[in-house]
Amino acid sequence: MAHAYTPGLKVSSREVVRKTRRLPLKGEVTVEVGDLVQPHDVVARTEIPGDPASINISQLLTVEPYELPDVVTVEVGDQVKKGDVVARKVSFFGLFKSEQMSPVDGTVEMISEVSGQMVLREPPMPLNVEAYVEGIVRRVLPEEGVVIETAGAFMQGIFGIGGERRGAIKVVASSPDEQVSPSALDESCEGKIVVVGSLVTAALLRRAEEVGAVGLISGGIVDADLIDYLGYDIGVAITGHEDIPLTMIITEGFGPMRIADKTFELLKELEGREASMNGATQIRAGVMRPEIICPDPDMLKELREAPERVDTDDDEGEGGGLGIGTPIRIIRDPYFGALAEVTGLPSELQVVESETRVRVLTAKLMEDGTEVTVPRANVEIIEG
Repeated sequence: MAHAYTPGLKVSSREVVRKTRRLPLKGEVTVEVGDLVQPHDVVARTEIPGDPASINISQLLTVEPYELPDVVTVEVGDQVKKGDVVARKVSFFGLFKSEQMSPVDGTVEMISEVSGQMVLREPPMPLNVEAYVEGIVRRVLPEEGVVIETAGAFMQGIFGIGGERRGAIKVVASSPDEQVSPSALDESCEGKIVVVGSLVTAALLRRAEEVGAVGLISGGIVDADLIDYLGYDIGVAITGHEDIPLTMIITEGFGPMRIADKTFELLKELEGREASMNGATQIRAGVMRPEIICPDPDMLKELREAPERVDTDDDEGEGGGLGIGTPIRIIRDPYFGALAEVTGLPSELQVVESETRVRVLTAKLMEDGTEVTVPRANVEIIEG
């Protein structure tokens, strides 16, 4: 049987996941291979250089650039505080004095007798990288970071916003197709990842902020509500860096969409357990999917006791065999978000609406049993 390899969304109660935690520039790794780490443990740290501040001494004190050694009161490498005198010009036998103060706290980085400028570097900003998930350090990347292995429930969404957050899962939707109203969220949702059914609205997002929820999981969202909440259209950029106090993950697509039964049942099973989530999404080259990871203590114990496996740089494998009976989700109109089951994989190329010749598949829509033909590139496997 022919197979096509198509990226899929994973929904699994038992999955081994590896996450690479890397600094943006070289620094110090604070853990060792074999260490058991918790989500908020710092595994690597560095310092980001502060911003430069330029002072035109020559212009401010009306001296020639070559005269800077006669007027500056500091040397390269000196530490200065905001308001400290960094240059002083005395004229008319000491009767007149002009001074230039430092505009910032920092270090003198350069004094140029060519441009007449002094450059101060503000103090570096510490940057810590946390583990994000409970797990075992499998590999140390010297001066860069670590690879952490965890095991438990793992789910991917189709779209998300907001960065890494952690909280206990709370299911407020009574069914996967319920549209939860904002009034259903109360103080018991504080610090929780809340499952809200088939649709999240701008009002629901704002209510989640009010009660202190750290995350929302829903089947769908209307793009107008997303723009209303964020205040702008995110376009095709990578998400995950929005300046918002919570993270949202959409499991199915845009519009009111029933959460897949398998996903909803797994979330119900996990209710009350701590999970890590990340809404970062990229749908172009280098696919990045929003995720929920809920480590299982028994599986982690098995990982620690099992012989160490051959290490790789991969976080999670992507792709899988597409065959007859494979559950899929269609990710392009006119069936965007629809769940289906593959019924045929014709080998010959077919002409589609765009007048291009592509490989297609036939599938039966789970909602009503209709059989449709779609390009293979327009589907993704729902992996178990």
